[in-house]
Amino acid sequence: MKIPQHIAIILDGNGRWANSKGMPRNYGHTVGAKNVETICRAAGEMGIKYVTMYAFSTENWNRPDSEVEALMKLLSSYLKNCVKTAEKNNMRVRILGDITRLDQEFQRQILELEEASAGYTGLNLQIAINYGARDEMVRAMRKMWADGVVGEEITEERFSNYLDTAGIPDPDLMIRTSGEQRLSNFLMWQHAYSEFYFTDVPWPDFTPEELKKAIEVYSKRDRRFGTCHEEED
Repeated sequence: MKIPQHIAIILDGNGRWANSKGMPRNYGHTVGAKNVETICRAAGEMGIKYVTMYAFSTENWNRPDSEVEALMKLLSSYLKNCVKTAEKNNMRVRILGDITRLDQEFQRQILELEEASAGYTGLNLQIAINYGARDEMVRAMRKMWADGVVGEEITEERFSNYLDTAGIPDPDLMIRTSGEQRLSNFLMWQHAYSEFYFTDVPWPDFTPEELKKAIEVYSKRDRRFGTCHEEED
């Protein structure tokens, strides 16, 4: 089986999963957060080097205040525990997105986690928090402008180095759970040649077996990276 180097996952369906069980949406987010470690461990055992998870988008601020507050508390708690998890699993953790909108304590936790895990050599986990691809690209362009990068100096490679994912290979496979089939402003530059896999399984029910199923589908695909092959007569 062909194993992708980098998998990106849109963790969708937590709220709907909870509602289907007669539970509040926040219960689904809590169970979904616990599933992150399970899938990361399975990914590492399969030989995957990078996993990027979409945890909170720039658009998620439009959700009800109570849900946003609960999500922020959950993410903050997860990052606090993730320091020990990263050490236990030899896992490097990086945060993608504009963290300046987060409160000072949250930002401190992020920097502490990134610094503590920087030397780990196992799985690379990227968590997208207050992330949106359009916002990422605008921020990258502003940084380039501030650095005086203009005209012919602007190249795809140079632009990529200003993105949140600088130094991280583009995803080979993007997985979205819970039936929706769209990118939702997630790594739009980086997904230029990614394979997409959509499943009706909600994130809390997404098991290592489901991950393996996605990889099996991926391994059967012919990745052409933009080239066009004409069929022979």
